[in-house]
Amino acid sequence: MQIISKCCCGLDVHKRVIVACLLSIDDEGVESKEVRKFGTMTEDLLEMLDWLEKMGCTHVAMESTGVYWKPIYNILEGHIDQVLVVNAQHLKAVPGRKTDVRDSEWIAELLQHGLLKASFVPPAPVREVRDLTRYRSSLIRERARTVNRLQKVLEDANIKLASVVSDIKGVSATAMLKGLMSGEADPEALAQLAKGRLREKREQLIRALTGRLRTHHKFLIAEHLSQIDYLEEAIQRIGVEVGERLRPFDDAIKRLDDIPGISRATAEVLLAEIGWDMSRFPTAKHLSSWAGMCPGNNESAGKRRSGKTRKGSPWLRHALIEAAHGAVHTKNKYFKAQYHRIAARRGKKKALVAVGHSLLVVVFHMLTRESTYADLGANYFDVSDVEAVQRRCVRRLERLGFIVSLAPAA
Repeated sequence: MQIISKCCCGLDVHKRVIVACLLSIDDEGVESKEVRKFGTMTEDLLEMLDWLEKMGCTHVAMESTGVYWKPIYNILEGHIDQVLVVNAQHLKAVPGRKTDVRDSEWIAELLQHGLLKASFVPPAPVREVRDLTRYRSSLIRERARTVNRLQKVLEDANIKLASVVSDIKGVSATAMLKGLMSGEADPEALAQLAKGRLREKREQLIRALTGRLRTHHKFLIAEHLSQIDYLEEAIQRIGVEVGERLRPFDDAIKRLDDIPGISRATAEVLLAEIGWDMSRFPTAKHLSSWAGMCPGNNESAGKRRSGKTRKGSPWLRHALIEAAHGAVHTKNKYFKAQYHRIAARRGKKKALVAVGHSLLVVVFHMLTRESTYADLGANYFDVSDVEAVQRRCVRRLERLGFIVSLAPAA
């Protein structure tokens, strides 16, 4: 096989040790191999970098093993010509006689012959925003879990507040819960704390607030409310930090916010996950494949097998599916028509993935062309192929026993 890199290194990365195999070829064509072991502390990584630069190494490859590759990538980035982080599934060696040294040699051999495909590692500014948005998403999920725990405590105390109010953390519900913790036991007095339209449900609130609240219930409710308040403040602080870092892209975020189902927070997650430079992806199909939002290819002996989507970023997938949920509940929009068209044949879950895929394609083209969103309309599929709609409707009527003849309208 043709040798692509004359001096390259393969790294087998672990939590406490790194095994490095350096393959080099001199001007006379003589190949040499050197294997060394390094620690994973910053001092050890700098020592490894000095060794690689001294040997004239131009290409380095390693597996994407959890988060252990990140410190190494941060040290080597900007000093080595090309640093490749490779999917572990693409590095499967022949089974048997597996050691750390053999793994590093195998990675170096594949890299030397140009047989490795690098994973997409965005620039440092994108990675920094990505860390913030992912932490914010984790806090949002934790807040939802804490609200559920609060609801369980109320149920245990015979307080059926969630059966009347739509949001257990709303202004009215929070005021009632604080009243319970302060020692107010009269349901009628607590129901008077309702705000707005909730006052119309005063009788239901009195019945819902009549329970058996014990001392430990009050303690748990106070703890849960305190934790929810902290999480909401933390989410707000991170949101401000993300907004400051994405301030240069406010125009793009506002344009993405016009897409049905995509809010500003979702747009920030999308930019953090895929970046704002779309030149990394030649087409929308490449982006969809990288994100794992398009059908997979599995063909053998001329037969198409399961088209299950491949694994991609779970954070990006979650954001797109959440946006799809919102998009399909909009009125007179293309995505709602697309969802119902696919859900009738393939099921609701696959239809949501399809809508998420369409949203990602729209985002790609809007970022690439710097254009605004224009909805295709709820009747897009009917207008795009009128004859197919006509044949389908005629067949349905004929199966019901009617004789159908069509004439164009004046």
